[in-house]
Amino acid sequence: MKVLFQLGHPAHFHLFRHTIEALNRDGHRTYILIRKKDILEELLKEAGMPYVNILPSGRKSALTLMLRLWRVFWFTLRHGVDVLVGSTPEVAQVGWLLRRRSAVMAEDDAAIVPQFIRAVKPFVDQYLSPDTCNNGPLEPRTTHYAGFHKLAYLHPNRFTPSAETVDKYFPHDQPYFLLRFAQLTAYHDVSAHAGGITADIAERLIQLLEPHGHVYITSERPLEPQLEPYRLRINPLDIHHVMYYATLYIGDSQSMAVEAAMLGTPSVRFNDFAGRIGVLEELEHTYRLTTGIPTSQPETLYSTVQQLLDTPNLRQEYQARRQQMLADKIDVTAFFTEFIENLK
Repeated sequence: MKVLFQLGHPAHFHLFRHTIEALNRDGHRTYILIRKKDILEELLKEAGMPYVNILPSGRKSALTLMLRLWRVFWFTLRHGVDVLVGSTPEVAQVGWLLRRRSAVMAEDDAAIVPQFIRAVKPFVDQYLSPDTCNNGPLEPRTTHYAGFHKLAYLHPNRFTPSAETVDKYFPHDQPYFLLRFAQLTAYHDVSAHAGGITADIAERLIQLLEPHGHVYITSERPLEPQLEPYRLRINPLDIHHVMYYATLYIGDSQSMAVEAAMLGTPSVRFNDFAGRIGVLEELEHTYRLTTGIPTSQPETLYSTVQQLLDTPNLRQEYQARRQQMLADKIDVTAFFTEFIENLK
C-alpha cells in the first residue's frame, strides 16, 4: 500500500515513527507531510526520515488551513495514496473527498478539543483513541484500545533507556530534576485560558530542588535571564533518555507528564487541565504515576514536590507502578501497524 502520514506537531513524529518504520519493513510505501512546527523538522532530519514540508511558514490562519488541505489533497491524488494517517483534520477531510481510507489517532477528550471534533466529525473514517478517552459524538466511529499514544514509542519493545546517552551531557547516576515549560498557545490551551509555571514559581521550585541535585529546564517559550543558565541543550532525540534517569519531572506540559509516567519517572504537572483529561486521570488515580495541580494552588505544588523529595525509595516505587501499567497495556505501535495494514 501507499500510506501518507501527516505530522503537524513534534509529538506526531514520536507517535508514528515506529509505525512508519514497521510499514516500510513490511514492503509498503510511506510518505510524510509536515508543516513547520517547533522542532518537528529537526527531529525528522536527525532520524534520517524523508519528508515534504507543505507549509514552511508555519503560520496558522484560515488561509493557511485551506492551503494545507489543498496541498494534502493534491499530494494524495498525484502519488496515488491508498491510506491517510495522522492526528490532523486534513487526514479525514482528504480521505472523504477522494474516497480513500483514513485513520485519525487522537488522545484528547472531545470536551478538550471541540474545534478538532467539529472539523473531523462529518468526514472521519476510522477514529482511534485510548479506552479512557470520551470522544463524544465520534464514539460510534471510535476504535478504543488499551494503551496511550506515548506507548507507541516508550513501550519497552520500542525504547531502551541509555545511560551512555545521558552521560554525554552529565552523569546519569547523580540526582537531577527536569523542568518543562510549554508555550501554552495551542487552541485548546488558549480556549481554556490555561496557565502554567511563571518565572516566580520556577525560582521557588529551583530553591526547593537545588539542595537535592542539579536542575535542568527544557522550554518552548523564551526564558527569563535568571532562568537561562538552567536551560538544557541537547539533541532532541535524547530527551527521553534524560527523562528516564531524572529524579523528578515538573512541568506545565501534559504531554511530557504522560511521557514521564510511561517511563516510571515521578511527575508533577501544574496547569489548568488538572482533573479534565481522561488519559491523565487514569495515570494519576489508577496507576499513581503523575500528580495534577491547578494553577490556583501554587502552595500545593511546592508541598507536593517537597513530599516527593522526602519519600524514601521513590524511584523504585514508581518503577513498580510503571510495571503494573505496562502489564495492563498493549504495544501501541504493533496495534497501529496491524490496523493500518488491514485498511483495504
